[in-house]
Amino acid sequence: MPGVEARIYGVLEDLARNRVNLNKVITHWPDMLRVAGCLVTNQVRAYDLLRVVDPVDDTYRRQMNRQLTVQESRHKLARDVCHGKRGTIHQAYRDGMEDQLGALGLVLNAVVLWTTRYIDAAVQHLQSEGHEIRDEDIARLSPLKHRNLNVLGRYSFTASNPAGGDLRPLRDPDAPDLDEDESGAE
Repeated sequence: MPGVEARIYGVLEDLARNRVNLNKVITHWPDMLRVAGCLVTNQVRAYDLLRVVDPVDDTYRRQMNRQLTVQESRHKLARDVCHGKRGTIHQAYRDGMEDQLGALGLVLNAVVLWTTRYIDAAVQHLQSEGHEIRDEDIARLSPLKHRNLNVLGRYSFTASNPAGGDLRPLRDPDAPDLDEDESGAE
């Protein structure tokens, strides 16, 4: 078509250049609705669905699994933060639920920002001590890990300036370990 830019679809390039086969869509529409319904109602996890679907290649499968792991970690953090690991919404009306979810989103963003800043500080500290840290190891770090986070109690949103700089001192690696998450696997 004139005026339409050529798009590049990576490993899906060959598939993306074909036209949609409406007969296949019509034939498989009930199955597609059933799969979507199972995903929405949590009868099937996206991860399990992808295991039975044959993706384009192993690299693409690894990318999808990595993204699903990130999403699952984000959801676990949200469940743990939301009402001290109970993960339920208690408001009976829509506006209240939206307020509660908005506050949860704000807290999650604050946790991720705070954790990211401390991960960066820890990496810089280790590098300044002469430790070699590979880029591929840094790429695996996640600000969604949260066993150091106390999710019980009240949150205070008052502005404060920590004494002596932006961040508190990093934890001594020789200090006793923090408690494990309930799942035991983070």
